[in-house]
Amino acid sequence: MPASGKIPVPYRILALMHERERLFAYPTGELAKKIMMTGFRCARCGVCCTRKRNDHVFLLDRDVRDVMKIDPAALEPAPGPEFCDGEGTLYVSGYAVRVKEDREGSCWFLKDRQCSIYDRRFSVCRTYPHTLRWARDASGNPSWALFSRPGLHGFLHQDLADEECIELARGVKEYENALITHQIEFLESVHDYFSEHHLMHDGTRLRHETRRYLQGEEVMIRVFSFGDWAHYRIRKGSPSSGMACL
Repeated sequence: MPASGKIPVPYRILALMHERERLFAYPTGELAKKIMMTGFRCARCGVCCTRKRNDHVFLLDRDVRDVMKIDPAALEPAPGPEFCDGEGTLYVSGYAVRVKEDREGSCWFLKDRQCSIYDRRFSVCRTYPHTLRWARDASGNPSWALFSRPGLHGFLHQDLADEECIELARGVKEYENALITHQIEFLESVHDYFSEHHLMHDGTRLRHETRRYLQGEEVMIRVFSFGDWAHYRIRKGSPSSGMACL
């Protein structure tokens, strides 16, 4: 089955598996040293909790469970569906935290520029802006990206304890591994689902249905989570409690 772009799904899965192998091979101690050299401390400014810095907060399945306990209305399908079948149903890899309709596009849990669930914040929020991703740099050369948007966050070159750096390095690797694994499972599942139901990805329909969704029209969408699919009718901006589950 072709991907939503030009790379077939099996090749995307293989590339992600190789990326995960590189992640495993990266020494935790080396990452901890890089974290110590950066010396980042959060300023609690709340800027990274808005669309000014980040498009959305993708949720691992364990985070979805937490959101359902805290406030189900904060849950919405992640933006950017990758696939669409011939009937116009969109397919997305998981859920994201709902964003408010204010000027900044604030996280649902941001109150007075402070995280209202800081002690229960989600996986990526605990490691951001630290990361460990194999990507191409500004020159097009593949290399490790270790810090998101340098110079746009908090305080740098602060004193960090060895134990703190090691713990954070382990958290970064664990999160990146979980994210890659989720993407692999999503691609495997959508490939199997399309094959089983004799469906084909329709790139033109994907663009059409995505545009309809962004314009506030109701669309059909399948969300991959907990190894299975949830099927909804949904309009942009509607809370999870208002999504019609089919």
